[in-house]
Amino acid sequence: MQEGHRLSVPSGVASALDRVFADDGPLAQAVHEFEPRAGQREMANAVARAFIEGRILLAEAGTGTGKTLAYLVPAILCRQRVLVSTGTKNLQEQIFYKDLPLLERSLGMPFTAAYMKGRSNYLCLHRFAQLREDPDVGSPADRVYLRMVEDWALETATGDRAELEDLPEDVGFWSRIAATAEECLGTACPEYDDCFVTRMRRRAAESDLIVVNHHLLCADASVRRGAYGEVIPDCAFAVIDEAHQLEDVVTQHFGMSVSTFRVEDFVGDAERLLAGAGVVDDEGLVGRAINAVEDRARLFFAALAIARMAHQPGTQAFASGGSDDRVRVRPGMLDPAIEPGGNLVQAFDDVAAAIADLDEPPEDARAIAARAIAMRDELRFLLRTGDADYVYFLEWRGRGLFLRASPIEVSAIVRESLLDRFASTVLTSATLSVDGSFGYLRGRLGIGAAAEVRLPSEFDFRTQAILYLPASMPSPKQPEFGAAAAREIVAILERTLGRAFVLFTSYAMLRAVQPVVSAALDFPIFVQGTAPRSVLLHRFRTTPHAVLLATSSFWQGVDVAGEALSCVIVDRLPFASPADPIVSARLEAITERGGDGFADLQVPLAILTLLQGLGRLIRHRRDRGVLAILDPRVRTMAYGRRFLASLPPAPVTGDIEEIRRFFAS
Repeated sequence: MQEGHRLSVPSGVASALDRVFADDGPLAQAVHEFEPRAGQREMANAVARAFIEGRILLAEAGTGTGKTLAYLVPAILCRQRVLVSTGTKNLQEQIFYKDLPLLERSLGMPFTAAYMKGRSNYLCLHRFAQLREDPDVGSPADRVYLRMVEDWALETATGDRAELEDLPEDVGFWSRIAATAEECLGTACPEYDDCFVTRMRRRAAESDLIVVNHHLLCADASVRRGAYGEVIPDCAFAVIDEAHQLEDVVTQHFGMSVSTFRVEDFVGDAERLLAGAGVVDDEGLVGRAINAVEDRARLFFAALAIARMAHQPGTQAFASGGSDDRVRVRPGMLDPAIEPGGNLVQAFDDVAAAIADLDEPPEDARAIAARAIAMRDELRFLLRTGDADYVYFLEWRGRGLFLRASPIEVSAIVRESLLDRFASTVLTSATLSVDGSFGYLRGRLGIGAAAEVRLPSEFDFRTQAILYLPASMPSPKQPEFGAAAAREIVAILERTLGRAFVLFTSYAMLRAVQPVVSAALDFPIFVQGTAPRSVLLHRFRTTPHAVLLATSSFWQGVDVAGEALSCVIVDRLPFASPADPIVSARLEAITERGGDGFADLQVPLAILTLLQGLGRLIRHRRDRGVLAILDPRVRTMAYGRRFLASLPPAPVTGDIEEIRRFFAS
């Protein structure tokens, strides 16, 4: 944020906030069972001051504070355009479809809002027109779905594929008609004025509040220097909710990557362009160059797979389609791929040159040439593996192979690409501080001068919850831990009558425990991966005494209020693996600066992750439940005190029968 960079905010905002949040104010009249909360009023005033003074605000608001309304109300009252970015789609939808309509009804103040998703959610009219001319598009089922899209495209006002509830998530042709940035022709597109992304941006530019998610925010920030990609209009202020996720999302979007999937998409689009009208390739130069990309890419990715196996004997070959995997690129590891990689670089260059030599190439051909140049430049960077600010790694995702580079530190990126764009930024979450301080977050995100507010949860954990720590458990590093964890989980669930999330730090542990739990209990058992996340959550909420076994994606952004969720069990402390390429590079960077990577990175990150997982339990004043941590290190290791000090102030017990007594009381 630029010092002294302020915008005019109405002087009566503070008194208006008092009226809105008063015991008999408009919110109390509009919201059923509205409860005045001192923490909510304190946060709302802190947000308003940050906007007025042009400052960064770090606001930790414990569960039950009502932080969403605490920042939305001053955002509306400030009369400037405000960007609200969320970490999860669930919160984004809650804000736009629930909270903002509520405030529109209750405040008596007109305002406008826009809901923006990532570009790939929207139909590209230009690419769709091209696809409809392809007689060989997909399977017979795909052609049925294509007719569905054709009918919908004539009547939709947004082009958002979410309107097509019967369109499968994995339908094969959507990637060919999505309005992604890489394929966008920008203002040169014949459909530009009718484009759904153009319309979305225009709606946002005319709105007072713009609701996005972190992935769109960071994707937009990473392409703002390009000719087209950006879609989010300039805003005066920003609120970044669920800000504990920001570092990970920035890391994803400010790296570089070349993959089998990306090359296949490029070759497919280029071949379809040649097969269509408008490109006259009499000498066949463009066609041969595209064929060369396909052939040389096959050799290049095969060489990468061989290089990986040479450094890790016994690993599965790329072609075998193993599970997700990431391996850090070490010196000399890419040597077998340097020559085929250089040949692929030249092939991309040849495509761009061949298109440039065409007589008046159409805009679609120019876009293909631009994509070739971008992939050429990124591949050159990746093959050098020489930038000390990046960590280089290979990643397997299903049958896809990626060569990636990610920034080791993102603090400067966050500052320059996000925080400096706004006169004031509010970063908030239920979990931002570690050891009673925002120091960890400040360091990771490069935040200097900032106002701070920490608001405890409005819930009474002393009466609403208990924390169960088994009296005796083997170390998670010992082979018998899995069997012991399964026995404890069964014993806990017998006493809670199901109604639980069991959160694992790895799929391996989930798979080891699942058959034991399923055989021992009669409760309905749902398992991550057997159905889409939203379907599993719906089934869990609507099925009495259900148990959900899940990993990382259910640790946050999931809200199940009431008796349906009365227990959260965590198998082990969620330390980030030091074998992960990004984690290992960050640990090394901290050590080189004279720090302690475990104490300065792994422990704080694990504390925040644990708090997010346990935060699924108590979502309402009437909720009651058991938090269970099976990892004995929380009691036996010195760093365990940091975890315990960060947990909600619930009574602690090692007596498993106390769980039964708690629910009987």
